[in-house]
Amino acid sequence: MSTLPPCPACSSAFTYEDGELLVCPECAHEWSANAALNPDHKVWRDANGTELQDGDTVTVIKDLKVKGSSSVVKVGTKVKNIRLVDGDHDIDCKIDGIGQMGLKTEFVKKA
Repeated sequence: MSTLPPCPACSSAFTYEDGELLVCPECAHEWSANAALNPDHKVWRDANGTELQDGDTVTVIKDLKVKGSSSVVKVGTKVKNIRLVDGDHDIDCKIDGIGQMGLKTEFVKKA
């Protein structure tokens, strides 16, 4: 009898351990064993899957239009000292020349 938790994506009971990850053979979903033990702990990941922390420096990977303005955040813009938050936009930050802004983790990579 397995004591591993079911898959959070498809609820399959056939999960197995692969190093530090838990894997579902039915839907190929992988997740951290630590996250399974502590479901209240949210993990933010960049576009490459690297875990992000408060205070990290990230680089924008796509031109982003600023809503309500004609400004654009260009590819390669470095954003220092990010703050991770819950919500639609996962990152609160200040970008030079633009000001306070919210970004999505899918449009940045860890620098």
